[in-house]
Amino acid sequence: MVTVAEGDGNGWVECGCGQRHWGLHGAAGLAVVRRPAVPAADGVPGGGAAGDVEVLLQLRSGWTHHGGTWGFPGGARDSHESTAGAALREAGEEVAVEPGQVAIAAQLITTDHDDWGYTVVVAVPTQVVAPRALNSESDAVAWFPLREVAGAPLHPALAATWEQLEPVLADAGRVPAPQPDAG
Repeated sequence: MVTVAEGDGNGWVECGCGQRHWGLHGAAGLAVVRRPAVPAADGVPGGGAAGDVEVLLQLRSGWTHHGGTWGFPGGARDSHESTAGAALREAGEEVAVEPGQVAIAAQLITTDHDDWGYTVVVAVPTQVVAPRALNSESDAVAWFPLREVAGAPLHPALAATWEQLEPVLADAGRVPAPQPDAG
C-alpha cells in the first residue's frame, strides 16, 4: 500500500523555462463564474449591471509570490489529487467556496511546461456562494464583471492568459446565480 502525504505538493519547482513555480506536481486555480440577478453597490468590484457575468478573484497578500495582485484562489496540487480536486480544496481553504457549492464547467491548461503546469478549473455555483478571505494568503475576495478584469492589477500569469480565458468564462457564466431562499 502506497501512502501519500497531504500537502506533498508544496514546494518550488525550478522550471526549465527559467522561472520558479509553486507546486511540485503542478498547480490549479478555481475560476467561479456567475451571472448575478441583482447588481452590487456602485463603486465596488461586482457593481456591474444585473446579468453581467462575474468571476470571483482573490487579492493575494503582500507576502505571497506576486502579492498585491488579483488571481484565482488556488495552489499546489498534491500527488494524489486531480487538478479539479486541488482547485476545489484550495478554494475551500482560501476563500470559503466548498466543492458542493459549485459544478465544474471546464478545465483549461494555461501553462504547460515539461516540468510544471497550471490548470484553471472553471466552475458555476449550484447554490449561493458567500466567499470570504479565510487565511493569510488572501487580503480580499471580490466578484469582478468580466469586462473589468483586464483593468485590475492581475497576477502576471492570469494577465498573460486573460484573452484565452475570458470567452470560456463568459460562456460558463451565462446561467444565473442561485438566489437565497425567501423563507
